[in-house]
Amino acid sequence: MSERADGTRSPRTLAAVSAVLTGTMALYIALVAFGNITDFGTNQQFVRHVLAMDTTFKDDDLMWRAITSTALQDAAYIAIIAWETLAALVLLAATAMWCASLRAGGGGIRRARRAGTVGLLMLMLLFGAGFIAIGGEWFSMWQSKSWNGLDAATRVFLLSGIVLLLTHLPSASAERAEPGAEG
Repeated sequence: MSERADGTRSPRTLAAVSAVLTGTMALYIALVAFGNITDFGTNQQFVRHVLAMDTTFKDDDLMWRAITSTALQDAAYIAIIAWETLAALVLLAATAMWCASLRAGGGGIRRARRAGTVGLLMLMLLFGAGFIAIGGEWFSMWQSKSWNGLDAATRVFLLSGIVLLLTHLPSASAERAEPGAEG
């Protein structure tokens, strides 16, 4: 990353990095949503098994948490797909905003950063709160040898967090002078 004499980074360089990384996450979640829509049954089975807790240790102290209604399982799966699709759209819009800020010489960075932040936090909520916390702990997904998505969820959660941190690196004072910028 190019650094200026005053120790700040070039807003154009950061915008380019942010555009590429946000676009990468947008592509990833768009492909996930597309796959879940066009091959509905594969991950539907995954969600059903996790919620039913039928491949866990079947500890009586935990099994009361299981959701065995296929209607509720499918509703949860459809909600996941809707969230993935919305996150993909937000991240695609953020990517376009980052690209527009590059063409505008740095104008619009704050708007792009805000949109990217929303989309990345949507991914972190889905994969962190949804899959790691609720799926992994509440429904004891970690106990399953065949229906355990914790590694994949952790990977996406961490990648989203890294992209979020990089898009919030401080840049040169030109960004702070952008119209509508806070103090």
